[in-house]
Amino acid sequence: MTTATHPRHTRGTRAPHALSHLDALEAESVHVFREVAGEFERPVLLFSGGKDSILMLHLALKAFAPAPVPFGLLHVDTGHNFPEVLEYRDRVAAEHSLRLHVASVQEYIDSGRLRERPDGTRNPLQTVPLTEAIQRERFDAVFGGGRRDEEKARAKERVFSLRDEFSQWDPRRQRPELWELYNGRHAPGEHVRVFPLSNWTELDVWQYIERERIALPEIYFAHEREVFLRNGMWLTAGGWGGPREDEPVERRLVRYRTVGDMSCTGAVDSDAVTVADVITEIAASRLTERGATRADDRLSEAAMEDRKREGYF
Repeated sequence: MTTATHPRHTRGTRAPHALSHLDALEAESVHVFREVAGEFERPVLLFSGGKDSILMLHLALKAFAPAPVPFGLLHVDTGHNFPEVLEYRDRVAAEHSLRLHVASVQEYIDSGRLRERPDGTRNPLQTVPLTEAIQRERFDAVFGGGRRDEEKARAKERVFSLRDEFSQWDPRRQRPELWELYNGRHAPGEHVRVFPLSNWTELDVWQYIERERIALPEIYFAHEREVFLRNGMWLTAGGWGGPREDEPVERRLVRYRTVGDMSCTGAVDSDAVTVADVITEIAASRLTERGATRADDRLSEAAMEDRKREGYF
């Protein structure tokens, strides 16, 4: 009697196709967008014109093509945002015929519902306009571009993050997400923050931007800009309260790794003028983008977590 052999691969068969790292991340994010569209009634995508929100919109367009994206955009405008980024935001929203909801911090200050901070930064003031816009428009799922590599508090997030009726985050109510099974169950008045980019890194984002040839605001690439040094960061001069008399303005070659309120978002010295240059620069960096360029995250070890508990992203 002879024993039959069973070779692993026989002639005419192919090994299973393995997704590349970027393809796997893309597939995961697309899956998240489709899950939300199928499970929730009124989703919205937070869109500031920054690279992470641009990437989210690109993935959403892929997820639902050739149909239009089945939700609109929401931006909390601090009144101190970079003009280049706001121009990009408006142009992209119009290009894709997407409804853009804008919650204005300045309107809240003008009406007396918020008070200007002594340090001039408005990032912490975004929470009330954001949460009230969510409640007013009855959004039940809000896409955010947070990534786990950015900051300690964001590393604690699930992809689906439940928020209570006051938009507050309780890490003890985080739900398990085994096998990419997401639980969107929520009570009336509650909503879910959704993070399709949770497992992406800054380097992944830029490599994908290069592969997909995604256009970004020029602020992300090296350019000459008038800046001044405060607390180890190069900040842009503006009407928000800088520079002081002891902070001389310099013209330097810089770029931004992340963009937010001008009062707390620092530039980095850089000669990276292409996406490939940026990728090389990031690969050599030992600092996360928020750790290197966001003054609001330097206030304390728990600064971001405190804001998240109050309703911020």
